[in-house]
Amino acid sequence: MQDLHQAIGQTLTFADGNAVTLQHYGTDREGEYLRLEHAIVRPGAMNGPHSHPILQETFSIVEGNMRFLIDGKTIVAGPGESVRIEPEQVHQAWKEGAPLLRVMHEVRPPGLHWSMFKLLHKLEAEGKLNAKGIPSNPLWLGLLWKTMDGYIEGPPRWMQRIALGGLAKIAAAIGYRM
Repeated sequence: MQDLHQAIGQTLTFADGNAVTLQHYGTDREGEYLRLEHAIVRPGAMNGPHSHPILQETFSIVEGNMRFLIDGKTIVAGPGESVRIEPEQVHQAWKEGAPLLRVMHEVRPPGLHWSMFKLLHKLEAEGKLNAKGIPSNPLWLGLLWKTMDGYIEGPPRWMQRIALGGLAKIAAAIGYRM
């Protein structure tokens, strides 16, 4: 993953002031990992409910408060606390309270998580996201779905693989690049 090593230290700052920094990529006794730091200023939902078949995520709160809904259970974490999300757990997260939420985010294995943030940043800069931060072009939506390494809660997985996965393949075939 030479691309990840070259991107260490890179920060993507979004129009709303939220930022994500690639802190580290490596391998330890537990396998490959990716560490990101999020600086979130916009209150509210940070994502929609979703799950990852393989990825394990750990969120360690540095500053502010973060609320999670994990498999129907609400957890609120503050500075010094960590929340771990196992593969297949349906989860969603919100920024709450204080003006700034700073959180360290570890992803094991890394999957395409950094690519997801890079693609979102690119699409936002090019004005290709709607007011909810979703690509208005279905081909970009397919590519973005592919980078999330998981599934949106609701539509059956087989349907997502056919519809969104198919859009991603078409996008790649006609030259869309992340």
